Amino acid sequence: MAEIQRNSTGLSGEYFVAAELLRRGFSVGITMGNAKSIDILAEKDGKQFIIQVKAIYKRKNVGWPIMKDKINLNHYYIFVNLNGDQMSAPNFFIATGKEAYDKCKQYSTRGIVDLSTLNNVDFLGNWEKLNKDSF
Repeated sequence: MAEIQRNSTGLSGEYFVAAELLRRGFSVGITMGNAKSIDILAEKDGKQFIIQVKAIYKRKNVGWPIMKDKINLNHYYIFVNLNGDQMSAPNFFIATGKEAYDKCKQYSTRGIVDLSTLNNVDFLGNWEKLNKDSF
């Protein structure tokens, strides 16, 4: 059951991000599969974006599990809180690869990007990062 929840949370996050990107005028392609390194390919005004999506189900979660050595500095990372426990709209936290890398706390067997470190105007709903020319 936990595996089903984890898979549906991740997929839900990807679909919410894709919907938001489409709403903002991007062309979007979602990649499928369990061991993929790219979740979404997006394009707008001739510029392409490689996006990795990380989702958590509820606000109680401390953050998003991710290993620091798996973070690609050339990708964008969109961290999604589905707010499943509140039944409200998801929150999106947008980060460059470098920002995700810098925010990741790496422990011996796991890594995490803590929700509290992204919960500010630099990340929360900051879709403008995708309009900049470069990282």
